[in-house]
Amino acid sequence: MILASDFVDTACNANYKFYAGVPCSFLTPFINYVIANKNTTYVSAANEGDAVAMAAGASLGGIRSIAMMQNSGLGNAISPLTSLTHTFNLPILLICTLRGEPGLNDEPQHELMGEITCDLLEKIKIPWEIFPTNKNDIPSVLDRAESYFKNNSRPYALVMKKGSCQSDKIRLPTPITGLKKTTEIKGSEPSERPTRLDILKAITEKSKQANAVILASTGYAGRELYKIKDDNNHFYMVGSMGCISSFGLGLALVKPDLKVILIDGDGAALMRLGNLTTIGAYSPPNIIHFLLDNEIHESTGGQHTVSQSIDFAQIAAACGYQNVTRLSDVEFLDEAVFEDKQKGPKFYHCKTRGEKDSSLPRPTISPKDVAKRLKEYIA
Repeated sequence: MILASDFVDTACNANYKFYAGVPCSFLTPFINYVIANKNTTYVSAANEGDAVAMAAGASLGGIRSIAMMQNSGLGNAISPLTSLTHTFNLPILLICTLRGEPGLNDEPQHELMGEITCDLLEKIKIPWEIFPTNKNDIPSVLDRAESYFKNNSRPYALVMKKGSCQSDKIRLPTPITGLKKTTEIKGSEPSERPTRLDILKAITEKSKQANAVILASTGYAGRELYKIKDDNNHFYMVGSMGCISSFGLGLALVKPDLKVILIDGDGAALMRLGNLTTIGAYSPPNIIHFLLDNEIHESTGGQHTVSQSIDFAQIAAACGYQNVTRLSDVEFLDEAVFEDKQKGPKFYHCKTRGEKDSSLPRPTISPKDVAKRLKEYIA
């Protein structure tokens, strides 16, 4: 058994400064030390998949990052592990507990996952080893992970058994508390809905003068952005539906001087609505979140989402976004891209036309090259 500080402090010296996760009782000493440590950033994720996406965003920003989770939540993380970190060659360290280990007296809901956790990691091509329980083994474990990152640029996992880590004498900081104020929602619904093309053209044009990156969600948002112009500061998400906001949050937190423009869709946002709560709670001021809402899953044939029944602007305001606007015209975008005086993340909800356009091209640049050039652009 090691102290949590033994691992975290050694990892910190190896540039592991960013952690995102969902708690597990096996992780308690470890995760509490990370939270209390002034040299590390910890983000409490709404679910394990979001933790992976946040860690991937931090990795893109040049910081070694760790996603922590219970193995029962590994299922929530399969999508971003297979279609984000694997596809875009984004190395993260995964610390996954082994609840339900054969022979361990544990809760019945952990039995099956305890049997298959390591096999599952191998099946999704993530090499793993047991989390170290001897302080002297920690440097070599991190060296093996680093070697894998350099040769493969993909995730590496440590499987933590019960009792691997014990508590340091620490005092947890006060909980996250958002600003206690009512967010005023500006703007109004458009009388005539603009096209997604109109909005994206304006965003790309007006962001040229800003230190900004544009991260586009899965589906036609990314394909439309690519059609307008393929640029070094663009990222086109494929797979990992709903993860663009958590991915952008991870990047925004490790690169506070960089404007992170998120292009989200209604279907994607609904899939991982918990991301809005996390962005609102941590409130990075450099996030500009556009939600282009055409009320359909356009790239899969135009099936309706439930967005016509809800109010995204009200949801964002309730989640803690400090600036929320109903975007009815592209003229509002000057403020969105260039205004730095307002506190907190900005949220722009825009109803757009449902066009069911099947002619949009797919990016010809590979995902790993998209990530590589964006990382170089940021650096």
